[in-house]
Amino acid sequence: MVRKFNEKKLVVASHNQGKVKEINDLLGPYGVEAFSSKELNLSEPIEDGETFIANAKIKALSAARESNLVSLADDSGLVVPSLGGIPGIHSARYAINPETGERDFKYGMRRLNDALENKDRAAYFACALSLAWPDGHVETFEGHVDGILVWPLKGLNGFGYDPMFQATGYSQTFGEMNPEEKHGISHRANAFKKLINACFST
Repeated sequence: MVRKFNEKKLVVASHNQGKVKEINDLLGPYGVEAFSSKELNLSEPIEDGETFIANAKIKALSAARESNLVSLADDSGLVVPSLGGIPGIHSARYAINPETGERDFKYGMRRLNDALENKDRAAYFACALSLAWPDGHVETFEGHVDGILVWPLKGLNGFGYDPMFQATGYSQTFGEMNPEEKHGISHRANAFKKLINACFST
């Protein structure tokens, strides 16, 4: 039996403000007051899972236990089959610039484009969403969206690898789409619909 969400407050277990804003936008219609891990000064757990689902659970359970509030965590990334599935669960780490030691998605996208020379540019974004309660109960949902990786980069919207990802059936990258359009088709929106239908709908 799927557990329903009946609270007024929720922790978004992320220190990534782009991701927090996107989840907050999606939660808007449900009257939920959302706080980020950063706002609550929660620790960042070690994500040592081998799948998006495993890492989403680690983050959600850590935030729920530390805050004593229901917590929602997302683990998502870009998967390129022709490159053996990279960057996958290491999507954020893949974008760390060795010169600065900082996360730099322009560097990450350039690195990915170089690796794709003469290879199939098909890719997909995957997302796992875990909703965790302080007692340890977890509900998890997955979504994904297929597309191709384009070069040069296009658009300044979104975050991460959005400026090089063009979803199947669309002529714009996620970086060119306005937030509402992206929310309608993204991997996160996909997983979110499943979460809402299962845990938020009466």
